[in-house]
Amino acid sequence: MTFKPENFLSKAVTQLPPSGIRKFFDIAAEMDDVISLGVGEPDFVTPWHIRDEGVYSLEKGHTHYTPNRGLSELRIEISNYMKRRFNLSYEPLTQTIVTVGGSEAIDIFLRSVIEPGDEVLIPEPSFVCYKPITQLCGGVAVPVLTTAEHSFKLTAEALSSAITEKTKVLVLPYPNNPTGGIMTKEDLEEIAEVIRKHDIMILSDEIYAELTYGRKHISIASIDGMYERTMVVSGFSKAYAMTGWRLGYACGHPDIITQMTKIHQYAIMSAPTTAQYAAIEALRNGDNDIEVMREEYDSRRKIIVSGFNSMGLDCFEPEGAFYAFPSIKSTGLSSGDFCEKLLYSNKVAVIPGTAFGDCGEGHIRCSYAYSLENINEALERIESFVKKVR
Repeated sequence: MTFKPENFLSKAVTQLPPSGIRKFFDIAAEMDDVISLGVGEPDFVTPWHIRDEGVYSLEKGHTHYTPNRGLSELRIEISNYMKRRFNLSYEPLTQTIVTVGGSEAIDIFLRSVIEPGDEVLIPEPSFVCYKPITQLCGGVAVPVLTTAEHSFKLTAEALSSAITEKTKVLVLPYPNNPTGGIMTKEDLEEIAEVIRKHDIMILSDEIYAELTYGRKHISIASIDGMYERTMVVSGFSKAYAMTGWRLGYACGHPDIITQMTKIHQYAIMSAPTTAQYAAIEALRNGDNDIEVMREEYDSRRKIIVSGFNSMGLDCFEPEGAFYAFPSIKSTGLSSGDFCEKLLYSNKVAVIPGTAFGDCGEGHIRCSYAYSLENINEALERIESFVKKVR
């Protein structure tokens, strides 16, 4: 009998669409002279003192498994960091877990709490992983639309209208990828009132917490009544330019962390040892690195937003992360057509807004985690393209 792999594949997996981010990145990688503003990865190299600590850990022979939840020294530093930067207190040994990037933390949290049929509310546009992970858990992903008119914030009204008796979790992805929107303390207090009323858990993805411009990030876990029902997920990729080290963490209720650890034990065992030693150094001595990189991103942010507005592509001014989300509706092209034609004709790679939810139609995502030279050249090419298609 001829083997047919399609007869063995999980329908839950085969029905998942591929990431809309990677599609254009992969095409661009096969072309010459392409400027990519597509991938959300810092162009900075991990600061030397952090790299050096990773190298030193290898020289000392730290090449074995760590405890499942991560090195105790690292979990202590994570707790110290959360208190120092965001005024959140977590017991390091019972309320923290070190994961393979923030993505694993999101995955094992949702798998720990979602039963088939449970609804997960996801403000959109937002990062690509929440919906498919929810679906793989047997849950139902429910989009909650945000708009530029409301600064891409989740409003209490929109949240209330999306809640049903099956609602179990709210994903709170702020600072937001792809829009750069943030939530103020006042915004979060309005959301918290709704959450308390309906007894919902929160997955707060705060990977961009250190990258805000003009105001300090506030975690919803610090709002009255939200601490115990919030799982805070973060990591080292964005703040410390450590994407390739693949290290993240989650902080929250010890009972839920215990269940997340079970999945982590069976699927992962432990996060990379070398990366954990480097992360200890990052948390102890990396605050200045964050400031230097944030200031550079801020300069780039102002340039790219000004560039889009000057060419007639209305651009919401992002207050967090390192993405611009300009409207391309004035060109008459769909987001997908705009990105494809721009890539092939003017050799600039950007991401269609629809990669982040259907409501992203009419927008593109452009990362400004690239050099000013690349940003300025990309803006010139995009402006030339826009003039041709109008």
